[in-house]
Amino acid sequence: MNLDYPITYIKGISVQRATLLYKELGIKSCNDLLNFFPFRYIDKTKFYQIKELQPNTSEVQIVGKITHVKSVAQKRGSRLVATFQDDSGSMELVWFKGQKWIKDSLKINQPYVVYGKLNHFNGSFSIPHPELELVKEYKKKLQTKMQPVYPSTEKLTNAGVSNKLMRTYIQNLLQQVYDGIQESLSTKIIDDFKLIHKRDALLNAHFPKSQEYLAKAQYRLKFEELFFIQLQLVRKKLINKTKIKGFVFDHVGECFNNFYNNHLPFQLTNAQKRVLKEIRKDVGSGAHMNRLLQGDVGSGKTIVALLTMLLAIDNGFQATIMAPTEILATQHFNAISELLQETTITVQLLTGSSKTKKRRAIHEALENGSLHILIGTHALLEDKVKFQNLGIAIIDEQHRFGVKQRAKLWSKNSLPPHILVMTATPIPRTLAMSVYGDLDISVIDELPPGRKEVKTVHRFDSNRLSVFKFLKDEIVKGRQVYVVYPLIQESEAMDYKDLMDGYESISREFPSPNYQISIVHGKMKPADKEYEMQRFVKGETQIMVATTVIEVGVNVPNASVMVIESAERFGLSQLHQLRGRVGRGADQSYCILLSSYKLSEEAKTRLKTMTATSDGFKIAEVDLKLRGPGNIMGTQQSGVLNLKIADVVKDTNILVVARNTAIDLLQEDPNLSKKENILINKAFAKMSSSSKIWSNIS
Repeated sequence: MNLDYPITYIKGISVQRATLLYKELGIKSCNDLLNFFPFRYIDKTKFYQIKELQPNTSEVQIVGKITHVKSVAQKRGSRLVATFQDDSGSMELVWFKGQKWIKDSLKINQPYVVYGKLNHFNGSFSIPHPELELVKEYKKKLQTKMQPVYPSTEKLTNAGVSNKLMRTYIQNLLQQVYDGIQESLSTKIIDDFKLIHKRDALLNAHFPKSQEYLAKAQYRLKFEELFFIQLQLVRKKLINKTKIKGFVFDHVGECFNNFYNNHLPFQLTNAQKRVLKEIRKDVGSGAHMNRLLQGDVGSGKTIVALLTMLLAIDNGFQATIMAPTEILATQHFNAISELLQETTITVQLLTGSSKTKKRRAIHEALENGSLHILIGTHALLEDKVKFQNLGIAIIDEQHRFGVKQRAKLWSKNSLPPHILVMTATPIPRTLAMSVYGDLDISVIDELPPGRKEVKTVHRFDSNRLSVFKFLKDEIVKGRQVYVVYPLIQESEAMDYKDLMDGYESISREFPSPNYQISIVHGKMKPADKEYEMQRFVKGETQIMVATTVIEVGVNVPNASVMVIESAERFGLSQLHQLRGRVGRGADQSYCILLSSYKLSEEAKTRLKTMTATSDGFKIAEVDLKLRGPGNIMGTQQSGVLNLKIADVVKDTNILVVARNTAIDLLQEDPNLSKKENILINKAFAKMSSSSKIWSNIS
């Protein structure tokens, strides 16, 4: 049987059931089912006798006979009760649902294998809704001591698709296709890493002969899955470097030198210099640059981006920065305009709220080449936005953009512009290898000199008065304060109420005219939001009460305290981003995490991590363990992480080995055309044609 056939080719799967399996679990073809792996196994090595049962035993397996079946009335409806006996004693089997067909199917005085969760009540044992199988049927099947348990959903359970049924489907499929399962790795790789054959790996992943066989099967399948992903990413990176031509920025001219020598507001850190060197090497090589720039909040990514854009302008090209929100785009525009105010370089801002007249002027200046740098939001992707000669596109906080949106930037030119992706969300190494394996990665791992680490403390609601006193002391010193409330869309009404209640209590504690308070939230008009922001930026207000709209894009060096209300409701990366809003000046800054006493274990871990470290990469590692990769990258990026069996958090070692193997293989045989790599090429071609595996820039 061909594994590409739909699952209706498997005995027992009707069209109706196939539709349900596709809707609930995404299983469409026989291959999908074969690669639908158990999430745990039940050890069925032990058979109990009824007299051995103990009240604290959980799941048991017994061989015996059903001697009697009766229906017992209860308050609501009835239950079906069967007396089950072996040589040592008797107990009850109980059903509350599906009683009629169960009663009709039970065979009296025939030997059964019974398995289920044990109940102990009033001195007697029973098993509700047991798994039942006639001994003669049991002996015919693929016998395994470890029984697979598959992921399921409520709809499947209600439709009668039990774990036992899933097991039967996969067993039927394996019996049909086992001999025809093709190997997909080369003999060399199999020998080098002592891997078992693919067909044996699949058989033992579903029906392991032992714990040892299961471990070998899982290693083999995890390695293969990660290897083919890395093969795609590494190959794509090689193609980018060798096949896709890039503009050459080989001239360091007046724009760059004038700014670097006369207008740079501070000395670059060694990390910034190193990253700039990496970028200059890329853009001078004639190959297309595709680079990810990681740097913690406040590490100076914007200066590196600006110097890169000046390099483009010196070589006769235009540059653009695309940011996910108006606030962040405006922040970039203000910062860059200020840095370039004494130069002849032109900078403009284009967002959703730009007026028609302004838009027309921008479009014209872009096309005639008089506009050097355009900064904006998704508005940059509109068809009307045409550059004369776009040399570099910088994408900030790029995980907030979908693949299609980023790809639109490529279509703005005959040759693709160089791409520099920036993120202040540190990405753990394993995730970077998986999601951004086709990009080169630069890291700014050093904060500018003079920056003090933000002191972070966790306080409970009952400490609120002492927190307010601390805020007053800071305001007396001339500092400013943020107070941030959560905004989680599912409960927007509730959160808005929290924000307004909080604003009122802060207004009572910090009364006018002694104190001035700004308020900013998502329901405000952009102009009102900007007005309130500017009041705070200018120092006209001492306290900014806000939702997470200020997570990115607000730069007030005088703000020294960040109070995060209901801190337990925020994710780690959000807490880290919010903390990055303070600590931008020379003064000691503070982050106060306020929470209720009722905290989940995960919330405790998050708050403890925040008070223990300010290292974004350490925080990202903890976040990855807590939330899993899909959630960290957001839905747009989760394609790469819909893994069948591997886990980029737990299987780091396998991932590194798989990536190195892919790199070595492609260096020796870039087109996978050698005889020994025929099987890899065949599997790779099939996978690439149907793959949604990578979220990439190009």
